[in-house]
Amino acid sequence: MAEDLLKSFQEAYRNLELLPLIEENDLRRFRVEYGEGTIDELIQLVEDSPNLDGKVVFTGHRGCGKSTLLAEFGRRIGDKYFVVLFSIADKIEMSDVNHINVLFSIAVNLMLSASARQIDIPASTKNAINKWFATRIRTEEINIEGEVSKGFNIFDLFSTKLKVDSKVRYELKQEFERKVSELVAQLNIIAAEIELATKQEILVIIDDLDKLDLEVVNRLFKDNIKALCLPGFRIIYTIPIAALRETALKPTIENETNDQVVVMPVLKLFKKGESHLANSTPYQENIQILCEILTKRISTNLLPSSTAEKIVLNSGGVLRELIRISNECCRICLRLIRRKPADKVMIDDGILDEAVNNIRNDFAMALGSGDYQILQTVYQNFKPEDPKQQEFLDLLHGLYVLEYRNRKNWYDVHPIVVELLQDEGLLPSR
Repeated sequence: MAEDLLKSFQEAYRNLELLPLIEENDLRRFRVEYGEGTIDELIQLVEDSPNLDGKVVFTGHRGCGKSTLLAEFGRRIGDKYFVVLFSIADKIEMSDVNHINVLFSIAVNLMLSASARQIDIPASTKNAINKWFATRIRTEEINIEGEVSKGFNIFDLFSTKLKVDSKVRYELKQEFERKVSELVAQLNIIAAEIELATKQEILVIIDDLDKLDLEVVNRLFKDNIKALCLPGFRIIYTIPIAALRETALKPTIENETNDQVVVMPVLKLFKKGESHLANSTPYQENIQILCEILTKRISTNLLPSSTAEKIVLNSGGVLRELIRISNECCRICLRLIRRKPADKVMIDDGILDEAVNNIRNDFAMALGSGDYQILQTVYQNFKPEDPKQQEFLDLLHGLYVLEYRNRKNWYDVHPIVVELLQDEGLLPSR
């Protein structure tokens, strides 16, 4: 009995990994209908754009489901476009992302996708592309041309080197910082050959740029967005939602993309202000969507519906937080089963309280007195005193503050963080 219970919770724990649904099997098992309006908006911008080289910026809170949605969007539009979707986190050390290695990553992934799909690019053209790229990396420790001559695929090699080798990234920056147009010209050659062979237009989707630190995002987009918009084909870039609150960055992005910015909203659980009231009624349709996500991952024998709804309410409507809380509940249960194998263990309200307390303590570790004051103001007024203040943007980026969208945007404090304000005497206890 205990062994069966242990295996059931182990399966639920594996199902609650904080990973997007990219693979077909995961989508079949776990996907629910979510974010359809956002997918429609992306399709409209891509298909109806008068320019074949339109750039779209896609944003939303970390963990709101952007990666899963982009994968689904790519599948739906894949019969009309040559879609190349990749995570920047898989390609480049996140602290070292810049416009040069982003553009270089596009070239690498276009060529790797063409090879994987056996696109018939003429050998003479392919050799010319390979040679051009091979001669641009000349670190003493790495002889690219030599390694290629041994039979390595040059773009497989670049894909590995970009991620792990800082010298290659430095070499690229030195080579192309003042010659970015030459790199873009090669990108356009690659794209043209793929479009000629497939009779499909190129659509590149770069995920996980929204997971970059805000300082890196500012450097990448504010200072170099013109370079990122140079390639002559469609690209979707992801950015953190906090970046769109930067006064200098927002108009720059809107101008360079012709205002093609798509925001994936957090799922609202309450009307503005009602989450602060006792016995308020949430949006049942949205509660049911998030409960369905849990039901697909955790057996109802392990998680009663009443506790599942409380997990949803504690998530603030953010998918990442929904999975994070449930994951923590499973960890507690797995420890209990091993400690007391004779007991019947399930995720009840007591387990949930312990999980929420653990996560609340994690939130508390990074907060200073100034942060508490900002959070108090947001809770009371549904907006900060200064939405451009860096400390507020950091709280937004870290999910301490959540942004919701009606006719006007408004903000609220993450439900788990609210109790920290009560503990500090900044809010009355309920």
